[in-house]
Amino acid sequence: MVMTTAPGTLAAHALSRFGFGAGPGDLDRVKSDPRGWVESQLTPRPLPAIVADHQGSAPRVADMAAARKAKGEVEEMAKKRGREQYRADIAIRTRLAAGSDAPLQERLVQFWSNHFTVSTQRPVIAPLGLAYENEAIRPHILGNFRDMARAAILHPAMLIYLDNAQSIGPDSKAGQKRDKGLNENLGREALELHLLGVDGGYHQDDVRAMALVLTGWTLDEERGTATFAPRRHQPGEKVLLGQRIPESGIAEAAAAIDMLCAHPATANHVAQRLARHFIADNPPPAAVTALAKAFRDSRGDLAHVTATLVKMDAAWAQPLAKMRSPNDFITATLRASAAEIPDDRIVNAMNLLGQMPFAAPSPAGWPDKAADWTGPDAILRRIDWSLAFGQRVGAKLDARSFIDTALGDLADDGLRQAVARAPSPAEALGLVLSSPAFQRR
Repeated sequence: MVMTTAPGTLAAHALSRFGFGAGPGDLDRVKSDPRGWVESQLTPRPLPAIVADHQGSAPRVADMAAARKAKGEVEEMAKKRGREQYRADIAIRTRLAAGSDAPLQERLVQFWSNHFTVSTQRPVIAPLGLAYENEAIRPHILGNFRDMARAAILHPAMLIYLDNAQSIGPDSKAGQKRDKGLNENLGREALELHLLGVDGGYHQDDVRAMALVLTGWTLDEERGTATFAPRRHQPGEKVLLGQRIPESGIAEAAAAIDMLCAHPATANHVAQRLARHFIADNPPPAAVTALAKAFRDSRGDLAHVTATLVKMDAAWAQPLAKMRSPNDFITATLRASAAEIPDDRIVNAMNLLGQMPFAAPSPAGWPDKAADWTGPDAILRRIDWSLAFGQRVGAKLDARSFIDTALGDLADDGLRQAVARAPSPAEALGLVLSSPAFQRR
């Protein structure tokens, strides 16, 4: 039972479950009131300086568009610049999460960013991933889900990724003049992945209706921003899930998104994904039901929904039930060790372990179950990387102290004995990182 769990264990649990694990001094700082520490992060904070100073998506979209028109060497240079920006952004994002004093907020940023995935499966997205996350996701993690959904679905990165920038209403002025037509990708994924969920009760007619609502949302390539082009927008009333969306041009998308956000299926879909991420691969149905109710009752107030999650006994059940994804594992290692790791090594580690940020294999985002990360090859790569990390920094860290820093009461006697008997500091550190205790969150 939660009430009988030692404070040190609860502190380690809080840091791993709701953050990216413990860093130097974290366990001592949190153990007097682990729940209070988590709840203290439910108030929005100013943007981190590194985010506030980030270039943003507009100049990058404009730069790519101009280079594409120029073609040749200019375009190749722009692609190279985009790849460099992508790698730099990965390091920024990882360091931000690893060093944050509000790690719950960084976890929420990454959770919602994955929910509204854009991916480098379309290479043009590479320099836009972090900007998209900063602009469409981060401002709304403790705000209203509706605002996040609008910002994400209508962001330039999403319009590019799911082809809406090229979608044209068949009966629009542009559609009648040009031999191009409707693209349903964004309409489909908005229903299936972002809002209602795959079992949300929609049909192909609804996919088409949502796609028609979204026609006209494209790019201002000179400014690099999203814009609404009336000539591309399908005229007339649309019917979505049996509800009429009157013809209103630019206002139709917001009206449709708002209506879908208020649909009970969206509450259930969001609740299921939150519970799976924060509680267990197969979360208790009662937890999902409670989160869905909190979502409906608050009309998508994510601060209220997150507070409901944090207060659930299921979220504090021992032992930790989730396995760290490669992204979480690397971030947790950086936080625990406070090691100075060059940017390239951070990016290479993400690539080696198979989870480059903003590179999910599909619009569904990265998987969130242990089975997706525990294949023999994946486990072997984690162990190899752990040992290699130990060789790089093991001489600077006493693994016995590192156990107390990173795991505290989560480390059992067997691990402590194995570390004490390890033939070298490097192998001792590698043992801690590759242990089941460190792999869980």
